[in-house]
Amino acid sequence: ENLCTSHQVLHNSSHTIIKMFKQAILLALVAGASAFGPFAPKKAVAPPAPVFSVEDLPGIIEPTGFFDPLDFAAKADENTIRRYREAEIQHGRVGMLAVVGFLVGEKVEGTSFLWDASIKGPAITHLAQVPSEFWALLTVGIAAAETKRAEIGWVEPENVPFDQPGLLRDEYYPGDIGFDPLGLRPEDDAEFEEMVTKELQNGRLAMLAAAGCIAQELTDGKGIIEHLQG
Repeated sequence: ENLCTSHQVLHNSSHTIIKMFKQAILLALVAGASAFGPFAPKKAVAPPAPVFSVEDLPGIIEPTGFFDPLDFAAKADENTIRRYREAEIQHGRVGMLAVVGFLVGEKVEGTSFLWDASIKGPAITHLAQVPSEFWALLTVGIAAAETKRAEIGWVEPENVPFDQPGLLRDEYYPGDIGFDPLGLRPEDDAEFEEMVTKELQNGRLAMLAAAGCIAQELTDGKGIIEHLQG
């Protein structure tokens, strides 16, 4: 009787183990199938990076729209376009300073406290009349400013790939070197782009104006103020 009882217990245990093994296999199959089913958990997909378009840059306004008659943009990659914009902003700033220099320099002619008011004539001749010390100061000032701009905006030469010379930093916005002593830079992106457009437009106008001043004074040897007063 004990032998029969033991045999029955062993039989029931084996049956239980087989049943549990079948259930485990069934659960594994269901779990594997669910990985391909409509309710399977989906992996997080990073949103696509915004596609760079030159026509999205500030400075494109009516009536000219995107003005590129020589088709420079079509031949340039993103980094080259950003360097074009950097050059345009910097030349525009120099142009604005140049126009102010033309007008102020000629207006104070003969009355300035600088160099005993000895600088005279059209503005294009003023630099030739200043002493050599001024050139030394000007050279040092320009070198310091350009070195600082390069450190802020450009990747170090040793870290630049051979086929990408003049590589700008990813986080650098062309022209934004952090110089804002009056705190005029807007925090809102739309307002910032509007301010950039205004600077670009004024810079473009200033470059044309500076070129016109130079051409006019080279033509007849008279200063711009003299023309305006005459």
